[in-house]
Amino acid sequence: MDESDLPGPQVRITSRLIDSLYTEAMLLADEARSYFDDAGRDDRTTLEPFARVGFACESLKVTTRIMHIVAWLLTQRAIESGEIPNRDGRRPERRLGNAQDSDSAVVVQLPESAQKLINSSADLYARVKRLDEGGIETEIPQSPARALMGRLERGLSGGGSL
Repeated sequence: MDESDLPGPQVRITSRLIDSLYTEAMLLADEARSYFDDAGRDDRTTLEPFARVGFACESLKVTTRIMHIVAWLLTQRAIESGEIPNRDGRRPERRLGNAQDSDSAVVVQLPESAQKLINSSADLYARVKRLDEGGIETEIPQSPARALMGRLERGLSGGGSL
């Protein structure tokens, strides 16, 4: 199997984008952990039994989404650093893991803080999923420093002018 056999167009994802998304995911993970372990416990006790079950399920969905996102971003970092060849990074087992959607009928019954975390995790997951599926219309531009390094490398190897 070569790269052309893999699904989706090949998209260049910059380390800056990876780092930004990773920071966002880790901050969201910390916020979710803090809420669901502390304040969320108090919020959960005020809910009806069915909503309490929904609260528990949705907290697991948030955690699962974030874990899939972080794993995918770490894979992208490994590709960017050359630890994993790009073609291997596009293999099915290295793609973004599947995370269940939230049930909107359940989410509306939950406290506002829980809703915010659920929606934030779903939004971040959807953005990363678009990247994983190659849903970016155009290639993300290289930083000026990387572009200059590329020109210098081509110029030094006789592959073109500076």
